[in-house]
Amino acid sequence: MKKVIWLLTILFVGFGSTTQAIPVGDTKPAPEATGIQFTDAAWKDILKKAKAEKKIIFLDAYASWCGPCKTLQKKVFTQKAVGDFYNSRFINVKMDMEKGEGPALSQVYPLEAYPTMLYIDGNGHVLKKIIGLQTPEDLIAIGKSVKKP
Repeated sequence: MKKVIWLLTILFVGFGSTTQAIPVGDTKPAPEATGIQFTDAAWKDILKKAKAEKKIIFLDAYASWCGPCKTLQKKVFTQKAVGDFYNSRFINVKMDMEKGEGPALSQVYPLEAYPTMLYIDGNGHVLKKIIGLQTPEDLIAIGKSVKKP
């Protein structure tokens, strides 16, 4: 009888530790980041970085209430092809032009409408200005058309 109890104890403890070692809900691998990766650095630091790395700044100037801006952020900037292209060639910034540094920046770069996408060199000069909602394909084509000065 002692052998049966001992055997049941070993089996019970063994099964208990096995089932506890498998976390519920953690069986899927973490999703990889796709789409454009935006920096939240201060504007002066972004300009310094662009100048040092000889990269162009891609600035998504938006407003929180803007429907086309939300569509860009949810359906265009999140696309893998767009992210692959923009992350390798630009310093990407999205800024609410009505909050934080946005109002001061809108004095430097006056806007006519939302969304406005600006391509800016490290000296702060606008190389290209695009207004309105764009498709992923159009956004990549626009990015390709921007040449470093």
